[in-house]
Amino acid sequence: MTVPTAVLLARDDVTIRRFAERDADVRRWTELDRGGAYLALEAPELLAADVRAFFGPLASA
Repeated sequence: MTVPTAVLLARDDVTIRRFAERDADVRRWTELDRGGAYLALEAPELLAADVRAFFGPLASA
């Protein structure tokens, strides 16, 4: 996949990074120590900051 991809993992999420990077153009990888399935409700400031950090550089490209 050639689409720039961001991965944000909350406390309870499990994934294997090498598979994600093998199959996608991972530009940002973030692992949080808090949050969970409802991250947008539990820690909206963390989600918003990560979305901004991912899309900021892409907007100027």
